[in-house]
Amino acid sequence: MTRVLLASRNAKKLAELRRILAAEHVEGIEVVGLADVPEYPEAPETGATFEDNALAKARDAAAATGLPSIADDSGIAVDALNGMPGVLSARWSGQGDTANVALVLSQLHDTPDPRRGGGFVCAIALVHPDGTETVLRADWRGTITREPTGTNGFGYDPIFRPDGHDRTSAELTAEEKDAISHRGQALRLLLPHLVALAG
Repeated sequence: MTRVLLASRNAKKLAELRRILAAEHVEGIEVVGLADVPEYPEAPETGATFEDNALAKARDAAAATGLPSIADDSGIAVDALNGMPGVLSARWSGQGDTANVALVLSQLHDTPDPRRGGGFVCAIALVHPDGTETVLRADWRGTITREPTGTNGFGYDPIFRPDGHDRTSAELTAEEKDAISHRGQALRLLLPHLVALAG
């Protein structure tokens, strides 16, 4: 069994990766999170791109633990806000998810429906202890709604309606979201690399 570290304290991200590996019948991989390894200093997310941040986190994790390490950086890019909040998504208001959502909605207050496009972005990095690096990116396009709906997921899920759907991301089941989300897509792109690790 090959141990792989997901460099995150987010239990939902850990559960998501484990679900996708199980759904795709990937065996021989045990995914652990930061709570399962000795603590190490985590550098702040200061990269200019999602890819920069994902790589920095995965490099730190691989160097500190000696385990193949996965890290992702994700956020929402709103067209009418010139791609913001982008890499600042988690810190947009400085006051957490509910305030972040409220701030984006207030910033789009006067934006007509046809111009409320946007998308979630996920960059995912896999760094091996020998320094080999893989970085992949997935985008999930949709529309920013006028008010939050739904209680599943986290972050901006309640105000993001994926293209081709009449429900927000927060109204989708975990399985529905895994199948189409930015992180689900990115994790699937990574699967061949994880299968190779499992040998």
